[in-house]
Amino acid sequence: MVGSNKSNMGKTKRSTDDLIDNAIAQQNDWMENRRTFARRFLKTLNIFARPNPDKNQAGNDNAGQPQKTQRSGLAAYWFPILCAVFVVLVAVWVAFFHHPNHTVVVVPPVAEPTERIVAETVEQVSVPTFDIVRIEPQGTVVVAGRWVANDSVSIVVNGEIVATERTDENGEFVYSPARAFAPGNYTFSLIGIRGNVKSEENVFVYISEQGYQNSVSLLMTDDGSTLLQAPTMLVDGDLVVSKIDYLDTGRIVVTGDSLPRLRVSLSLDDKYLGFARVSDYKHFGLGADVGDLKSGQEYKLTVRLHDGDGRTIAEVNHNFVMPEMTGDDDTYYTVRKGDCLWIIARNFLRRGVLFSIIAERNNIENPNLIFPNQNLQIPTGGTGK
Repeated sequence: MVGSNKSNMGKTKRSTDDLIDNAIAQQNDWMENRRTFARRFLKTLNIFARPNPDKNQAGNDNAGQPQKTQRSGLAAYWFPILCAVFVVLVAVWVAFFHHPNHTVVVVPPVAEPTERIVAETVEQVSVPTFDIVRIEPQGTVVVAGRWVANDSVSIVVNGEIVATERTDENGEFVYSPARAFAPGNYTFSLIGIRGNVKSEENVFVYISEQGYQNSVSLLMTDDGSTLLQAPTMLVDGDLVVSKIDYLDTGRIVVTGDSLPRLRVSLSLDDKYLGFARVSDYKHFGLGADVGDLKSGQEYKLTVRLHDGDGRTIAEVNHNFVMPEMTGDDDTYYTVRKGDCLWIIARNFLRRGVLFSIIAERNNIENPNLIFPNQNLQIPTGGTGK
């Protein structure tokens, strides 16, 4: 048993020595290969080296032995010289022949300071303008608009300045009086204090006796009117037809009362005939050609009241049987507040320029001066269609 164990241990020791020897041998081989590679690399680089003085001296000592021919100085440095020439050529090409395409970089706009933006906006405001004119349930009126920033603007009602407000940094202002307006008609305008600039647009406000629900607010411009606040509820009396005249010329004239500045339209048997605007005094008159109406036949006349969007908000229907014509060439009309001979002539005689005929028949010396409740004789005969 003892001998057997010693034999096995010896074998194990000899096997370990062999492994160590092999490892050392492999390491020596690797180092030798490394040295060989280094010598080859240095030998390759030696072509760029200057001649070794020691070797030249040794060559003089061995004068009797054949020597190799030494290369000149420029030939010894041919590679660096070639690189320098290449660099010079590239530099000349870049400086004189190369034209690069410049890249355009789009820089996003940088926001200007708030003060400058406000100033530029103000310069574009040439006159004061309205934004809203609203009638409140209590009968008060709220006015909002725009003018020069940090400046004053006056609110004018029926030609009189009632308040002066200060605009904010955005050029906006609000006027809201505490007192309620009495029922009636009001015209609002603006005056910018700087330069005494007046607004180009006005706002007509009608405050109804029935309350704000029947009131009207209209923005008046050169291009027409825009409804800012329409009546939300109408009552009896907001649209009334007071008189219907049928002339032997085949023309029908309807007069009545409604909410100021709104539009009324006329239809006969559902055939549209035209429209007219209600005056500031709530009166309207509308004339249209309907042709010959047959005596004894029933007709349906419809008058409609429209808001600023053209929607019908009130309607009056009048059914009548056409009576026999009397053959009288004249009819009569009672002047109402806000009437003028031009409009009366347009409704009855088709053309406003025929107002002189009415003036002559009624002995009116000044056609521009007629009075409410004045009874006018309208000569319809001989006017032709």
